[in-house]
This record gives sequence, structure tokens and C-alpha cells, in this order.
Amino acid sequence: MKHVIVVGSGIAGLVAALETSRAHRLTLVTKAQLAESNTRYAQGGIAAALFHDDSVEEHVADTLRAGAGLCDLGAVEVLCSEGPQRVRDLIDLGVVFDQRNGELARALEAAHSRARVLHAGGDATGLAIEMALVRAVRTAQAEGTITVLEHTFACDLVLGEERVAGLEILDESGLRQVLAADAVILASGGAGQLYRHTTNPSVATGDGVALALRAGAEVANLEFYQFHPTALALPGNFLISEAVRGDGAVLRDLDGNRFMLAVHAGAELAPRDVVARGIAAQMAKQSGQPVLLDATALGSKFLTERFPTIDAACRRNGLDWSEVPIPVTPAAHYWMGGVRTDTWGRSSLPGLFAAGEVACTGVHGANRLASNSLLESLVFAWRAAHLLTRSAWPVGADWPVPNVPGKNVSVEDMGGIVAGEKVDRTALQQLMWNAAGIQRSGGDLRAAATQLARWSGESMSATSLETANLLEIARAVVASALAREESRGAHFRVDFPELSSAFQHASICSQAVSVPC
Repeated sequence: MKHVIVVGSGIAGLVAALETSRAHRLTLVTKAQLAESNTRYAQGGIAAALFHDDSVEEHVADTLRAGAGLCDLGAVEVLCSEGPQRVRDLIDLGVVFDQRNGELARALEAAHSRARVLHAGGDATGLAIEMALVRAVRTAQAEGTITVLEHTFACDLVLGEERVAGLEILDESGLRQVLAADAVILASGGAGQLYRHTTNPSVATGDGVALALRAGAEVANLEFYQFHPTALALPGNFLISEAVRGDGAVLRDLDGNRFMLAVHAGAELAPRDVVARGIAAQMAKQSGQPVLLDATALGSKFLTERFPTIDAACRRNGLDWSEVPIPVTPAAHYWMGGVRTDTWGRSSLPGLFAAGEVACTGVHGANRLASNSLLESLVFAWRAAHLLTRSAWPVGADWPVPNVPGKNVSVEDMGGIVAGEKVDRTALQQLMWNAAGIQRSGGDLRAAATQLARWSGESMSATSLETANLLEIARAVVASALAREESRGAHFRVDFPELSSAFQHASICSQAVSVPC
């Protein structure tokens, strides 16, 4: 029996922990409470070809179209073919998906050719999945098959004999210690806190990607950050699910006109990057004022029953969205980039696995298809766990690692790190929003790179470690965005607005310059 550490407690981490613990000693490390993760805030659903009028092939085709030429076909085929069974596994674990007339209810979302998206509790899909998985992990914890370390920060990977040998942690009491391990599975989520406006919770600080970089693992496609088109334009940037537009809500300017009709044939249901840029352009015409999401035609009863979480959030803010359109703005939502893996979760560093938003499997390409994220976490966390439970354990460099084509991006090429001034997280978030947000330009990115090189981080507490990690990955994001001189998917360069065949490849970073701490 080996010892495996899982970092993170969203859907990917919990599934990986449950499945791996069937054969190995398992420690789950999470920096907040067990149930706190991006997963629990996922309002949108989970997409899978479960219905008689749908097919795996159609799901594959929709995913490839959304990915703007950068999807890995093999990974997409794994996602779409194995997804239905993994969703059935969730049902077996007690996740209760919404039903209509005694059958699973399904919804249509942007860029899907079929209605294939399942929801639970209307707009509380992530919460339903998270709590079912947490219950299962708590049961395993009580039975002694999983050790759970809450309020424990993953500081760095420990290396030995050309492979991962453990994890350095900062425990709840503030003490550092090293946990020896035969393998580490990163499932620590995304990095929405890079940006001023984000739908992600405060824990989404990109820690897994940062520690993978420091350990020398390859990361890929960091320039591709998806901005959700519709977050409530009030403090907190509460997400207004794409499913609201899928059910018929429309976007209007301050004069009440549907501006997306002139932007794309799909109007409000165009791919997310198109809708986000359309809203950003309209906001610029309105001196930065948010646009309006008009769901009034759906009626109070429907909105309350279909979207109870959003309805409650609107009412907490004094908004009756059944009567009046609500103000919305784009916000950082999902990172297509991450630790580069193959379809079994293996990174380029022996003994290091990754699953979920922290990973880059190639499934999402340059732009994630709506409601594929929970499915990706589920499918590839399961695959990583089952590789670990069924395979022989090679030693050191003999551990097989992925070999996927791509082009290297050097963080050092940004001009070198001259860190001296202590980084301020708010200033970092504003800088990234302005220079590496929905629209980028070479001039803004170079100026951002210069400023990022001047800042340094600290390691006095978990909060300062988070900020140092944000600084490290911000440098890599800006370098990747600067190197990609085209516009593709979620990456839009105003100075290179066209798609270019010269950039139809993954962007790969490794061994980023570490933040001095």
C-alpha cells in the first residue's frame, strides 16, 4: 500500500480521494474547510450525452468548436465517452439531479447543439455534488481510510530521486512540516483571484499551478482565462448562470436595445468569449456602466423555482429581477490553462498528477464549452485515481509522463526579476484586469511584465503565500499572453485580432522564476 496525497477538496479532489483510497493510504489536504471550493458555487450544470436524441460524437463536436482549434481530440473523446458513466456514479453517490415528468431534466446552454446539461436544485448543481462527495469522504474518514487535513496550506512539492517525494505544508497552528508521499494529486482549482472581478471564491489563488512551476513541472495555455459574461455588477460579483440566458433572458444596453444581435448570430447564446467581449465593448460605449440582463419575460414563478440561489441573491441586493433587468459585467471565471497532463492525469514530473481546473488536459482548448468543467474534473480525477490503483509503481524517472506537442514560453524573457517592492494583492488584481483581462495588447502586457518583475512576495502566513503564488502565476500568464500574437478563444489581442495558423499549438511554461520569499 502506497501513500497518496490529494491537494484540494472540490469535485476533482474528493473524487480522486475516494477512488484512490480504495487501494492506498490517502491524505487529503485542503486550505479551508472540506466543503469550501469552487465546485460548491457552480450554478451551471454538468454536460453529458445521456439522452436518446444525443450522442458522444455530437458532444465531441460541440467541445471542439468551442475550443477554437486547440482542443486535444483524444482528451475530448475520453471526456465525452466516459462522462455519462461518471455522472451515473454521482447519482449512485446520492446526487439528486432535477427531474421533469419522472425523468432527468435537461437544459440547453450556449454553443451546445443539444439540450444535455443536468442541474440539481435549479442553480445549485455544484453544491449538491460537493455535499454528496463530502458526505462520502467524511464516511471514509470515520472508517480510517482517508485522513483529512483542513485549514492546511500546501506550500511546496518535495522532490527526491527525480520524482515527487512529498508535500511541505503549513498546518492550522502555523507550523511547517513535510508529509512523505509516493504520489501527489493536485486538485486545487483555478486562480480567479488574479483579477479584480471574479466569480471565484477567495480560495481560488492558483496555488497548485504555482507549486508545480516551482518544482519544474510543465504548465500549459496559461493565457486562456475565460471571463463569464454575466456577473452581478455589485460588490461580490455574484455569478448569474449562463442557463438564465439559455432559458430566454436577453442582454440590453442602457436604452433597452438587444446589442448582441449585431455581434454574433448566436446573440446571447454565442460562445462565452464572444458574449464577454460584446458586453465589454458595450460597456465602453456606456462609459463603463454595466449592461442589463433582462429575464422579466420568464416570470417570477419560473425564476424563483428554476434559479432559487440567484433569485435570493438578487433580492438580498434589493433587485426584483422578475420585474426589472439587472446590471451585469464580465468576470474572471475559469482557467483553461494549468498543469500539463495526459489523459490519466500524469504531469511531466514523475509522481505528480493533476485533475480539475488546476490541470490542462487539452479538453477545453482555447475556450471551455459551458458545463464541461464539472465533467472534466469528474472524468479525469477518476482516471488518475484508477491509474494509481491498478498500475505497478515505477521508480524515479522510469515513471511514464505525457509527451504532447507544444511551444515553450520563457518567463525569463520578460526582462528578468528585479523584485524589491512588496506586492499588494489589490494592485496585482487591478493590473491583471487592465493588462491581461478580456482584451490585451502588447504594450499593456509589456508594461505589466515590467511591474510584475519589480514586485516580490512573502511567506509569513497562508495569506502572504497565496499572494506570492498569484504573483508567480501572473508573471507566467503575462508571458504566455505576450508570446501568443493572435486572437483565439478566450485570448484576444487588439494588436493581433485575427486567428493565426502559426499559433495552433499549446503554450508551455516550465521552471518559472520563483517569487523571492
